[in-house]
Amino acid sequence: MNLVKWLILAAVFCFSVSSSAAQNLLIYAGAGLIKPMEELKQNFEQKYKVRVNIHYGSSGELFGMIATGKYCDIFIPGAYKYTQDALKNGWIIQKSIKNLVLHIPVIVVPKGNPAHINTLSDLAKPGIKVALGDPKSPAIGKVSKKLLTNLGIYKEVLKNTKVLAPTVNQLLIYVALKQVDAAIIWQDLTAWAENKNKIQIIPISPQNNIIKTIPTAITIACKQKKLAALFNEYISSPEGLKIWEKWGFKPCSK
Repeated sequence: MNLVKWLILAAVFCFSVSSSAAQNLLIYAGAGLIKPMEELKQNFEQKYKVRVNIHYGSSGELFGMIATGKYCDIFIPGAYKYTQDALKNGWIIQKSIKNLVLHIPVIVVPKGNPAHINTLSDLAKPGIKVALGDPKSPAIGKVSKKLLTNLGIYKEVLKNTKVLAPTVNQLLIYVALKQVDAAIIWQDLTAWAENKNKIQIIPISPQNNIIKTIPTAITIACKQKKLAALFNEYISSPEGLKIWEKWGFKPCSK
C-alpha cells in the first residue's frame, strides 16, 4: 500500500475512534522479534492513543495457542510456514497477509571461535558442543534441522547437541556463556543482543542457506479489524520498515 493510501486509512481510523473509549489489540509475535516490535508498538500507541499488547513466544507455541482457541488479533510468527498453516486451517484472513522482513540463519560461536567452526559441516565433528532450536518449537529449530538434513549431517550434529532450546534467544545465551561451541540463530538477533560483544558470526554459504520471510496477518477472530489493519499498514510502511532495519532486519522489498 502506497503512502497516500496509508494516510487515508489512518485518517479514517482516527475519525472513527475519536469519540470512543480506548481500544486495544492483542498480538502474538515470535520471541526473536521483540526489539523492533516493542518500538513499533510504542510508536503506534502514541500516535493513535490505543493500547497494543504483545505476547512473545516461539512460533510453534504461538501457533499451538491459536490452534487451541486462544484469542489474538494479529499473528506474526518467525517464518511464513506458520502463517501458511494458519491460513490452511482457516484461522487468518488471506488478504491481510503482508510479508515484512527476512530471517537469515547464521552460525554463532563464542568470541575468538575457540572450536574453529567455519561451516555447518564443522558442527558434525566429534567433540563439538552444539545448541539448536527445538524443531517442534521456534522457527529456527525447523530451519536448522532442514539445513543440516540437506547436507546429510543432521544425525551427526544431533549427537553433538547439548540442548534443544525452546526459543532462539536462549541459543544466544548458551554461546555467550561459552556453554556450547556453536549455535544456529537468526542474523538479526546478533545486531541487538546485550551480549553481542561475546559472540562471533560465521555466515552460512548462500547455496546452503534457507532464508525465511516474516509475515503478519489478521486473525479471523479479530474484533478490531480496522485497528488491526492500521497496525499492519504501519509496521509495513516506510516508517515502520526503518525500525525493522534499525534492529538488523532486511525488508522483503529491498
